[in-house]
Amino acid sequence: MELLERDLVVVRQKAKLIELTNQYFLLDEAGNDIGWIVEEGQSPLRKVLRALTRFDQFMSHKLGVADADGRRVLTLHKPPSFFRSVVEVRDASDTPVGTIRQQTLFGKVRFTLEDPQGFPLGELRAENWRAWDFHIADSSGAEIARITKKWAGMLLEGFTTADNYVFTVQPTVQGPLRLLCFGAAAAVDLALKQNG
Repeated sequence: MELLERDLVVVRQKAKLIELTNQYFLLDEAGNDIGWIVEEGQSPLRKVLRALTRFDQFMSHKLGVADADGRRVLTLHKPPSFFRSVVEVRDASDTPVGTIRQQTLFGKVRFTLEDPQGFPLGELRAENWRAWDFHIADSSGAEIARITKKWAGMLLEGFTTADNYVFTVQPTVQGPLRLLCFGAAAAVDLALKQNG
């Protein structure tokens, strides 16, 4: 099964004491490796800045999403931001799919999912103040996907930078909206942490 056709994907961040490069493993419901997400294009200077400062939100970030065979399926680019995150999503052929744009600064976080022309296709909404659980709705407001933080235990969560998310999407969601939903699952940690 192709990675982007899956209706359930576990996004598991690589556990590190200090996060210098965003890295995630993609797993199926049985825990099998089905792909990965890795931050690209970081210079040694950026890694030093990341280790010693909290300036991540002011830097750009690029994530490559690949299947288990190493074939790129999505590219996510987060330009520098001061208040609201924006994540640009491109498909395997580097064609723009759309944008995930933060709408709120306080309270429950909300993002719109937009096509390349800025037309809203859906919305990603945090269900709690800590932004651990999200639902994605289409333009009519119907829930079509969920991103839920899967707690790994106090020891792991307390001493590493690791986050784990379970992404589920309705099988009927197809086309650019499906790619944006998957992109939201891949980028939610980046978009939130870098503004935190």
